[in-house]
Amino acid sequence: MDPGTIRKIIHIDMDAFYASVEQRDDPALRGRPVAVGSAAARGVVAAASYEARAFGVRSAMPSVTALRRCPELVFARPRFDAYRAVSRQIHAIFADYTDLIQPLSLDEAYLDVTADRRGLGTAWATAKEIRARILAETGLTASAGVSFNKLLAKLASDHRKPNGQFAVTPDMGEAWVETLPVARFHGVGPVTAAKMKRLGIETGADLRARSLAFLRERFGSAGDWYHAVARARDDRPVNPHRERKSSGSETTFDRDLLDPAEIEAGVLRMADDVWDWCEAARAFGRTVTVKVKFADFRLITRSRSHPLPVATREQLHRAGLELIRSVFPPEAGIRLVGVTVSNFERADTGEALPLFAT
Repeated sequence: MDPGTIRKIIHIDMDAFYASVEQRDDPALRGRPVAVGSAAARGVVAAASYEARAFGVRSAMPSVTALRRCPELVFARPRFDAYRAVSRQIHAIFADYTDLIQPLSLDEAYLDVTADRRGLGTAWATAKEIRARILAETGLTASAGVSFNKLLAKLASDHRKPNGQFAVTPDMGEAWVETLPVARFHGVGPVTAAKMKRLGIETGADLRARSLAFLRERFGSAGDWYHAVARARDDRPVNPHRERKSSGSETTFDRDLLDPAEIEAGVLRMADDVWDWCEAARAFGRTVTVKVKFADFRLITRSRSHPLPVATREQLHRAGLELIRSVFPPEAGIRLVGVTVSNFERADTGEALPLFAT
């Protein structure tokens, strides 16, 4: 790309994706507050419909808290096969407009449409057509942000949710960023936002008023990014070859477990989840990690790297059991276990495997 070319980037974000798929597939759920997850005592909300969000229900919220906020909340068990199938439909639509697609998850992605493959004239028109096709082909709505860099496109996609579209043009970028709360910026999590608030930094304008030296002194190397964000600068390209470094799954038990057989059963279920992904992606890793969270929330991990990739479900089972048995007998009840595979290699060549979050 010519260094002087202004990029045209779209960020597509599906609206309440998991919950919307459930409402689409089950008419009885339409218009009702829906949470994808488990209603068990230690369940967690994976996703919430907009009807549920109106009551303050959010993803990652404990299910008991969600039910207190919305007693009429309906829980739907996750169906990741269904979500992945819809995600593939959506990504097939993207591919008609550009080869520069960077998935962030099953339900969102960056698209660089600078080349205007379909001859629609503007990125705005391209985003509008993509959203219309998603609705027609999947029955689901998506929101879009259009801008000249990834930072602004992602911020813009959230500006008119759900089922909306917003553009941030080069002449408005800096002024628009100044109006936003810093908590909305990529890379500013709750802890950093709280620290910034203590320093009197609550908006983009406040952040811009601080020097690079000030930000580096208080935030280390991240200070450079915050300095750029406050000026609406982001030179990162849309990268279709973003490497996925691991695949994992974890579960929180309904009660604290001490029985080794029950704990091992949980590890095997998580290993099966991970193996299903590895097999589908043809991605096999050499390192297996088991995570354990005790009743007092103390967290430990046990890992082992193998000389060759773990190539069968049975091998992953054996590796997971070997690792979990290293903590037996448990010193306290176990509330959560997880299994992760990393250090991926291509099964046929032994080369490192670039994976995509699709």
